[in-house]
Amino acid sequence: MYYLNSHVENLYRIFDQNERNSYLRLDLNENPGGLPQDFINDVMKEVTPQLVAQYPETLQFTETLAKFLGTDIQHLCLVNGSAEGIRYIIQAFTSENGRIVGVVPSYFMFQVYSEMYGRNFVKVPYNEDLTMDVNNIIKELTTDTQMLILLNPNNPMGNVYTEEEFEQIMKVANEKQITVLIDEAYHYFYPGTFINYALNHEHVFVTRTFSKLFSMAGCRLGYVVGWPEGVKMVQKLCTPHNTNAFAMLFAEKILETPGVLQTLIDKFNEGRKYLIEQLDENGYLHKGEAGNFIFIKTKTDAEKIVSRMKSEKRILIKSYPNVGDFGTCLRVSIGEKKYMQQFMSALIEMDK
Repeated sequence: MYYLNSHVENLYRIFDQNERNSYLRLDLNENPGGLPQDFINDVMKEVTPQLVAQYPETLQFTETLAKFLGTDIQHLCLVNGSAEGIRYIIQAFTSENGRIVGVVPSYFMFQVYSEMYGRNFVKVPYNEDLTMDVNNIIKELTTDTQMLILLNPNNPMGNVYTEEEFEQIMKVANEKQITVLIDEAYHYFYPGTFINYALNHEHVFVTRTFSKLFSMAGCRLGYVVGWPEGVKMVQKLCTPHNTNAFAMLFAEKILETPGVLQTLIDKFNEGRKYLIEQLDENGYLHKGEAGNFIFIKTKTDAEKIVSRMKSEKRILIKSYPNVGDFGTCLRVSIGEKKYMQQFMSALIEMDK
């Protein structure tokens, strides 16, 4: 008989199919400048007919990544963007109607996957001043909780957790046998990391992506870090050849070519410094201590500014409603200085 999964039928999703190539894209936390063209040209010299024709082989790149992270391949699982890894971790380590705790707002796919698989996603909201009290998280860690999901840094709020705060959380999670998933998609924009917990403890995972600082969102590559037996469970859910050869080639070259990663970090830091200085100088309140994005409280209507930026300046940004004391404000991706200059010029012109 015909069948349709009710969890899928009732799942709310938004699919954005807008054409964005002719715009300055500051709306999806990408690197607007991307990788240097000369670097891309050099890597493309290694794209052969055989590379395109053959199924991708993962061992060489996994070994390169393991060496870069100071671990071994048993602690790693490559995935088609970190979102795939998040999906599999939820699928493998929680049950139907299982209780998952996460902060909100955050990366929406945590809730999407929870609903897709019939899990109970429990939301821990931010305070009105956009801070997160870890005690509010700990209160929700009941004995029937199966998973806690945290982001370090969090998208879209930009907050991070101190080592002391994380130790508090982990102590309770261990006592109550709760699997902890830490998404570090925005690592390198903020150097703090909890990856050592995933490398040295059971029932702790870290997910990362090559889409953000590594500027490879178009290639789709990420990875899961965890204890070997947990990683095996994630790998069981992966489709054959789930990561593509182009993505692994580019990622390997970024990791192995001296200066590429540091140049990306330096350009980002210069752009962030300029943007924050200009926002302060022009009297704008802003929030986002980490990550490659920032909330900006406008002086006039935020939604009108978003519309005018697109139509008049060909700059894509987002508005967010109900952001604590900020109300409806702008959320802008941060890139290198020249793009921040372009954005600030448009903002000053329009927001008056």
